[in-house]
Amino acid sequence: MSVEIRRGTAPLVVSFPHTGTDLPAEIEAGFVSPWLARRDADWWIDRLYDFAGDLGATTVRTTVSRSVIDVNRDPSGASLYPGQATTELCPTTSFDGGPLYRVGCQPDGDEIARRRSLWFDPYHEAIAAELARLRKEHSRVVLYDAHSIRSHIPRLFEGELPQFNIGTFSGASCDPALAGAVEAECVASGMGHVLDGRFKGGWTTRHYGRPLDGIHAIQMELAMRGYMAEPGMPAPDIWPTPLDPEIAAPLRATLIRILEACTAFALKDVL
Repeated sequence: MSVEIRRGTAPLVVSFPHTGTDLPAEIEAGFVSPWLARRDADWWIDRLYDFAGDLGATTVRTTVSRSVIDVNRDPSGASLYPGQATTELCPTTSFDGGPLYRVGCQPDGDEIARRRSLWFDPYHEAIAAELARLRKEHSRVVLYDAHSIRSHIPRLFEGELPQFNIGTFSGASCDPALAGAVEAECVASGMGHVLDGRFKGGWTTRHYGRPLDGIHAIQMELAMRGYMAEPGMPAPDIWPTPLDPEIAAPLRATLIRILEACTAFALKDVL
């Protein structure tokens, strides 16, 4: 199975769309290299949040690499960030703009549809089912979409990315009280944050965030420097670097408080 689900009873679902590194053999052969096809993963994020189950959260993760199919992109192929550099549903370039596929091996329409059926649809069916299950027991449920990215990627953003990048689709995907509670924990950390900056929330946040129906979705994009050493430019002999518990400790402490704040928001009486 390409989807891993760990069920909890708290009104909180934590999703991991980009931690997978699986490359099916018939697809791997078409990539420039397996290392490049895995390079832009959200490295170690599922391990960084390994406390989520202890808080009662449900977690949903795909094991498939985002280079095979990106489960956080609009399945119609529409860009989430018109006019800005981004990657596609089935990415053909890396974050830095280099080709992922050997000449003539890029997926065509039929192949993209096949990948969607095999990996995209099951992942989102799982998220939808878990939200529906929890919504039966709670008047509000939070979907927290967990991400990370290198701190410096000139093609995607200028300068150094803030440590915490909160995305709410400009306030449309969740109640302002939830965004405020998460932002308050980021402020208290002193590590730097932005609300609805470069990363306003991917397709998952935008698709499921329906505050009036009791589903509040929020994305958290972390700069990787908060939990691992980052080289100037990744290379096969130095990337990925391991998750560093000492570096990660302050970040993990704040993330625990953030998920606790998400749950507290969901459990608060709706006025």
